[in-house]
Amino acid sequence: QVQLVESGGDSVQAGGSLRLACVASGSDLRLSAMAWYYKPPGQEREFVARITDMGTREYADFVRGRFTVSGDPGKNTMYLQMNSLKPEDSGLFRCKVEGRRGFLPVVYWGQGTQVSVHS
Repeated sequence: QVQLVESGGDSVQAGGSLRLACVASGSDLRLSAMAWYYKPPGQEREFVARITDMGTREYADFVRGRFTVSGDPGKNTMYLQMNSLKPEDSGLFRCKVEGRRGFLPVVYWGQGTQVSVHS
C-alpha cells in the first residue's frame, strides 16, 4: 500500500504565502521524481513544479520566480513554497510521484490540498 499525504493548503489573501508538503510512504518504494500539479475551478489540471532525486527542478512559466520546489524524492518528501500568491493560483494542488516498487515502475497521485487566494 502506497500513501501520499499533501498538506498546507489554506485560504489566504493575494500577495500572501503558503507552504505545501507532500509525503509518500509505502513498502519498497523508491521515488525518482515528485511533482506538483494544480487544477483551477472549471479548468484542466496544470503542471506546477517538479523535483528529481538528482536535484533537478522544473517550473511552469506562471510560477517561476514566485514558487520554489524543494525536498528529496529519495526521502519521499517534497515541499512547495508559494509566495506572491494571486487569485488565479487558487485550486486543488495534487502531488504526483514517480519511481519504483521493487522492479516495477510506478506513478501515484495524492488526493490534493486546496488553495484559495482571495483579493
